[in-house]
Amino acid sequence: MQTAARSIPTVIPAQACPRPRSGAGIQIEPPIVKHLGVVQYAPTYEAMRRFTETRSAATADELWVLEHPPVYTVGVAGRKEHFPRGSKIPLERVDRGGQITYHGPGQAIVYTLVDLVRRHLTVRAMVTTIEQAVIDTLAAHDVRAERKSSAPGVYVAGAKIAALGLRVRRGCCYHGVALNVNMDLEPFSAIDPCGYPGLEVTQTSALGVAAGAEQLGRALAERISQLIVR
Repeated sequence: MQTAARSIPTVIPAQACPRPRSGAGIQIEPPIVKHLGVVQYAPTYEAMRRFTETRSAATADELWVLEHPPVYTVGVAGRKEHFPRGSKIPLERVDRGGQITYHGPGQAIVYTLVDLVRRHLTVRAMVTTIEQAVIDTLAAHDVRAERKSSAPGVYVAGAKIAALGLRVRRGCCYHGVALNVNMDLEPFSAIDPCGYPGLEVTQTSALGVAAGAEQLGRALAERISQLIVR
């Protein structure tokens, strides 16, 4: 039975971290991982923005593991020629990078609310880290995946299995990565995924992986955490 989507709290308070902002010899704590279940997109998006706007140098980083009901999201570079054709699925314009993608139940999403300055990460390094976390998570299930230098995300045999996009404000990033696990892929056919007409998409269930979205979301968040702890 599909779990009904719920709204996340109006405000997710930033939690104080016992470690200060970066300095020589200082160990930065692992991010706090929160499992939110199936939540509506719009309030989650607003909560990410609010968290980032109100956090301080002492605020702990967080990873939010979740799923969304069906929704298209369009980044700041979005162009109308890539938008849905004949679909009634809602569309949300957001402030991440990139073009259009689709989210739906059965997709493991990890939002990365990370202080890049404190962790000495550039935006490019954070994108590469997230991609590597997906590649490592899939490798644990005997799936060989790869990145493309010309198109952020992770691919298996040329088909996109994970899309990512970030926004950086005040040295901190939010948004994150969406890994296709066991979902209805049909809505992707109504758009040009990530702005690429005819781009093939795939998911882990089609590759013989038995793990569900919740399990893979947990594993992906754990790997991201491991890679950004320095």
